[in-house]
Amino acid sequence: MARVIGIDLGTTNSCVAAFQDGQPVVIPSSGGYKVTPSVFAMTADAEHLVGHPARRQAITNAENTVFASKRLIGRRFDSAEVQRSLELYPYRIFEGPNEDPRISISDQTFTCSEVSAVVLREMKRIAEEFLGESVDSAVITVPAYFNDTQRQATRDAGRIAGLDVLRIINEPAAAALAYGMAHDGEEKIAIYDLGGGTFDMSILEMSDGVVEVVATAGNTFLGGEDFDQRIVDHLVGNFESEHGIDLRSDAMAMQRLKDVAEKAKCILSQRESTEINLPFLASDGEGPRHLTCELSRDQLEALVEDIVEGTLKSVEQCVLDAGLEPKDIDHVVVVGGQSRMPMVQEAVAEFFGQRPHKGVNPDEVVALGAAIQGCALVDGTQDVLLLDVTPLSLGISTAGGHFARIIDRNSTVPVNKSHPFTTTRDDQSAVKIRVFQGENDMALENDLLGEFVLAGIPSAPKGEPEIEVSFDIDSSGIVSVSARDMASGMKQSITVNAKSTLSEEELDLIIEENAQFDVQPRG
Repeated sequence: MARVIGIDLGTTNSCVAAFQDGQPVVIPSSGGYKVTPSVFAMTADAEHLVGHPARRQAITNAENTVFASKRLIGRRFDSAEVQRSLELYPYRIFEGPNEDPRISISDQTFTCSEVSAVVLREMKRIAEEFLGESVDSAVITVPAYFNDTQRQATRDAGRIAGLDVLRIINEPAAAALAYGMAHDGEEKIAIYDLGGGTFDMSILEMSDGVVEVVATAGNTFLGGEDFDQRIVDHLVGNFESEHGIDLRSDAMAMQRLKDVAEKAKCILSQRESTEINLPFLASDGEGPRHLTCELSRDQLEALVEDIVEGTLKSVEQCVLDAGLEPKDIDHVVVVGGQSRMPMVQEAVAEFFGQRPHKGVNPDEVVALGAAIQGCALVDGTQDVLLLDVTPLSLGISTAGGHFARIIDRNSTVPVNKSHPFTTTRDDQSAVKIRVFQGENDMALENDLLGEFVLAGIPSAPKGEPEIEVSFDIDSSGIVSVSARDMASGMKQSITVNAKSTLSEEELDLIIEENAQFDVQPRG
């Protein structure tokens, strides 16, 4: 059997797994780490660092250290999420030629797919070092609520990293696969996945090796990073009140605060309070200024209460879409590092009326599930069958700017659906098909995935031509669209490639440029 790995490409940390002796196992790095920070940096002498070495130097090299770039991948530069990131991250983000966000560090420019590829290449290297053989194929996970553009960009990252991406699967579905390895019988399970940068909620039904996603909901810009930022904002405000110094323009100070905020957050999952002590954080005419304070669990919970409540709105929507009630769920599985927070655990337990399942490791379960799916795809025995769904409705823009849904959200993939349309003017010889993804009744309020023109329509009064528009979504959630004039047989089709993603020519050039690029471990 050809070797295939499963990769959880996370916002904060990434993890890789593979099958060993008939069981999926998480692969540790040579340093013994089972998770690797999704951090990429360049030093003053142009050395490339990834993972723990990159994270360790982030404070002194903040402007050239990239973290949380998964939040940018596949988005348009003018999106609210990217504009918010401009305020949060010390590295430079600017608009690329495809209206996409690009990152500049040490006078070099990277697309978001390239940054993700650096992390994926490190996962590949860790796996090859552990397994003692070359690895060329992978299953990569993404948040369930990723749209088509974000999935395409993630697949591009895999190609740049030298991987044949067999399938893109949703993180909650991967977690369910790993959970299902140790459970038989019919169950309805809820996967609450709160990671570093994204949140997903999925309801699944499991029976006789079949894992079927019933409904999914979420937010691709909500996660542990936001919890950290609330602590940072709290500390910055207190420091300014006490010393009259605004730290927001000091990249090194802000990185020190981010580092200590994350550590304090983790400590407060185990203890009721923690002391924060940052000497020489700033200085003024009277000399150095230090930050010393105590942060309690109650204070943290007050700071992030609305974020936790925001996740429960998605939970409620998901359960409603599944046609169920909380009492119908047999087990609740929490995934993602931020789900360890006691307040989160309590909120989930209160909603479902049961304590979350404790039998999985929140940091590792997604990679294990990806490895299980990879094995099923390669060895052909298909001990497990995953039936996933598309998270968002797909359709086209019609007269008046309305959004005509062709495939509804939570439709099982792969799926193919068609719908007839017609012209709006007499003797109209061509129509522009604009493909959108989202839930708003007005097309422009949704995400534009791509557009193409169907020409050669025979002359006829408006309303007479019959134009069939077909959508096809594969098992990875990648969208293809075609349009056909039923009278002439003229047809036009595309694999949707939004403007904010890489063109095939640009992707080929990046792959060529990265062919000899490799990140060397340092410590």
